[in-house]
Amino acid sequence: MPSSDQVQVLNTWLSMFGLRVVIALKAKGVHYEYLEQDLQNKSQLLLESNPIHKKIPVLIHNGKPVCESLIILKYIDEAWPSADASFLPKDPYDRAVTLFWADYIDKKMYDAGSRIIRSPDAEQRDQGKKDFIEVLETLDGALGDVFGGGPFFGGQSIGFVDIALAPFLCWFEVYEALGEFKVWEAAKCPLLSKWAEAVWEVPCVKEALSIAPPHKLVEFVQAMRKKMQAGS
Repeated sequence: MPSSDQVQVLNTWLSMFGLRVVIALKAKGVHYEYLEQDLQNKSQLLLESNPIHKKIPVLIHNGKPVCESLIILKYIDEAWPSADASFLPKDPYDRAVTLFWADYIDKKMYDAGSRIIRSPDAEQRDQGKKDFIEVLETLDGALGDVFGGGPFFGGQSIGFVDIALAPFLCWFEVYEALGEFKVWEAAKCPLLSKWAEAVWEVPCVKEALSIAPPHKLVEFVQAMRKKMQAGS
């Protein structure tokens, strides 16, 4: 990375989307400044950097902001090209397939997990749990049938889909605690469970995910739910 480059990440430790950005920068060996954001009292820098959505994550590269996590991942891959750490395939079709599955994670996994956490009644949480398990089993099938069986979606090293999915692992204990189930017992995902063990040990992933210890996420969400229940 040129010494003149200035890179900042606006994020909150709770965000799996922001953790994607941290993983990607670490994988590329890019030095950056991490700026923790208080979403209850948004900074002027955040509001100016993302005036449309006013949310994290935001990557600021030499004063220019880039928003939305999957767009940021593509930007990082192109701004700091590396043959040893390329996230997206060169082949146009393979790129399209990769982007499809990253988009699937955004649209399906986050929604199902959110319903497990936020739904006010047991029936809705149970439906969220069923949908979450279905998403995992679909990803397990994709890992085997579309991406060649692993160990990673990127093949022998992590790629775009791995970076998109890995931060959700921090939240599995939260889903288990509120959904009252065990993820890897409920879902039939032999390939994906092996993937989870492998990706967690990748240095850039392991270091990035240390920002959001699962037990602290559980404590945070349980405290949040108590406040919501007390206020209802």
